[in-house]
Amino acid sequence: MRVHFIAIGGSVMHNLALALHHKGIEVTGSDDEFFEPSKSRLAACGLLPSENGWHPERITGDLDAVILGMHAMNDNPELKRARELGLKVYSFPEYLYEQTKDKKRIVVGGSHGKTTTTSMIMHVLKTLGKKFDYMVGAQIEGFDTMVGLSKDAPIAVFEGDEYLSSTLDPTSKFLRYKPDVAIITGIAWDHINVFPTWESYVGTFKAFAETIMPHGKYIYYEGDEELKAIAEEVRPDVDVFPYSGLDYRVVGDDTIVIYGGKEYKVGVFGRHNMQDMNAAMLACMNVGVTGEEFMEAIQSFGGAAKRLQTLKKTDDSVAFLDFAHSPSKLKATTEAVKDRYKQKRIVACMELHTFSSLTKAFLPQYAHTMDAADEAYVYFNPLVIEHKRLEPITADEVSRAFEHSNLRVFTDSKELVAQLEAGNYADTVLLVMTSGNFDGVNIKELADKLIR
Repeated sequence: MRVHFIAIGGSVMHNLALALHHKGIEVTGSDDEFFEPSKSRLAACGLLPSENGWHPERITGDLDAVILGMHAMNDNPELKRARELGLKVYSFPEYLYEQTKDKKRIVVGGSHGKTTTTSMIMHVLKTLGKKFDYMVGAQIEGFDTMVGLSKDAPIAVFEGDEYLSSTLDPTSKFLRYKPDVAIITGIAWDHINVFPTWESYVGTFKAFAETIMPHGKYIYYEGDEELKAIAEEVRPDVDVFPYSGLDYRVVGDDTIVIYGGKEYKVGVFGRHNMQDMNAAMLACMNVGVTGEEFMEAIQSFGGAAKRLQTLKKTDDSVAFLDFAHSPSKLKATTEAVKDRYKQKRIVACMELHTFSSLTKAFLPQYAHTMDAADEAYVYFNPLVIEHKRLEPITADEVSRAFEHSNLRVFTDSKELVAQLEAGNYADTVLLVMTSGNFDGVNIKELADKLIR
């Protein structure tokens, strides 16, 4: 079998390519540029193209499938050739479904917490020795790739993203997976370039619930009014499971979960992680795992990359890196850290990097999202705004939007780093939140320098 990837260098695309390669499928691909780690990982498996760019001559009639990445445009010459030849062109979520349509699919959706919830399910299933396919949006300890496919696994676990599938498939990715078990962790407006109104954003989650397979399961956070409304409208054949957070207490540096009359020390903390853990447990129960088995296995879960990832820790201080960038994620992460370290000073630093976060009309959504931090820093690059062809914003506008009494805004990452380096981090938690890297800052090296 032969499969060609148009835009193979993308985060999920190159992981899917590696998964198919390991499955024994012949894989080729093209892209106009490659970055690490995809470049090295593709090269190690002999999948890195000899030169960058698009090469329609690589598209031949004997290809079994062409997989189209999100950043490949409609006029891509390889795509044009594939259509001329009448080849089947898939978006990657469509292809994942094709590979797993005979399996029991667990799909985790939501504006926040979906990577963590998916990772918890994967960790528990692996710890218990259960075979499963998967796709998750971060690197998980114990898994070499972010995508795994096999011939014999009876279960597939997918992180379900609401963003668009491809230039040919302008529907939310999670609408392609047809879950047997669907989780929605919560809804908070995001991706305004695709969902310009709150109603349109909520609408795609309603559509996701409608894709649940006959006699499937709908697991949702009961504290979200929109999810309650969706639950009331699901088909009668779908079983509904509302959840809240697991009971827990904090003892020193430890988080103890109380379940079934027993106590379990876990490696993650914060109210939202306890909610995600409950959702993951309900999903695992629907594939034959008991609650006690889940709790025994989850104790060794250390979290996903860039989800409150510990960068540096001393006796009295710690630095975390988190993917938080949208308002709901920012608020949840900052509050989780404050709740965990009540007696320490919290210094939070975040980057406005996505289309939504850099849109002037969206900025008011960030009001009070960093209130749990004693000191707050926000960075954005005006050149990125220009590149995204957005209306310019000013540092004053950003500052007013956050409504934080001790917040400073930077548009030069060197000035931000200098400000951070001038600080004293004794008895302090440093929380760095971004989906980027502050325009080339080595965040791990910076944390090593600050936390001593």
